Amino acid sequence: MKRLAPYLLILPGGLWLAIFLVVPMVFMASVSTQEGDVVNGFVQTFNFSMYGDALVQYQTQFLRSAGYGLVATIISVALAYPMAYWIAFKGGDRKSTYLLLVLLPFFVSFVLRTVSWKFLLADNGMLLAPLKSAGLLPEDFHVLQTTVAVIGGLVYNYLPFMILPIYVALERVDPRVIEAAQDLYASRREAFTKVVLPLSLPGVFAGVLMTFVPMTADYVNAGILGGPENTMIGNIIQTEYLVNNDYPTAAALSFTLMAAMLIGIFAYAKALGTENVLEAAAR
Repeated sequence: MKRLAPYLLILPGGLWLAIFLVVPMVFMASVSTQEGDVVNGFVQTFNFSMYGDALVQYQTQFLRSAGYGLVATIISVALAYPMAYWIAFKGGDRKSTYLLLVLLPFFVSFVLRTVSWKFLLADNGMLLAPLKSAGLLPEDFHVLQTTVAVIGGLVYNYLPFMILPIYVALERVDPRVIEAAQDLYASRREAFTKVVLPLSLPGVFAGVLMTFVPMTADYVNAGILGGPENTMIGNIIQTEYLVNNDYPTAAALSFTLMAAMLIGIFAYAKALGTENVLEAAAR
């Protein structure tokens, strides 16, 4: 019975993943090679050319999504690291309060939060209207339906996913290690770059994965804050599934996006050095 205990513990999670992840993916893989329509039905023809056609047709949206996701992830790291660092080392007894404030936006629906930014950034909204009235901005100035609005929405909505793993990694750093570095005549900058930063890399690694992947596949921010020139691949997949009812194309696009992100993740892990990250996490 003791030998079976580990497998019994894994069983519930394994069944959950098998039923709600593996089975739908197998079904979607089958749909991606079918031909037909909703009226006459879809027939399995193993039409793998759908992948190439979809990639060529929506190449611009793929590249735009990757670019938006990359820029938003970099901005998230730049904003999240100082915040997580301050909470971990300067938060004192109020760390829980600060973390609650970070998580507070999650008490409101993702869509509602994004729609609220649409009202705030509207041409005659609460932010721009007073500035235009004061002559600080031209009358034709606008933020909505621009790249800045979409990337700003992505950063706002996914920033907590970057803050939390970095905070967890920094929280594990023993302050005595930093004091030891300073005792060895290391400056504050050297103590940070050679001690704190390497030890916090596992959190940065996890944060990038938790933000870049959903940012790249996101369609809500581009749909609400962006315009026709800001369409992301997630918007195309949504339209093919729910509007055009072109399930094979939508499934092929989904698998292509998944494959591209997996390749990017493995390349990122290799460039960062997963062995070094794991060694730092074990310290």
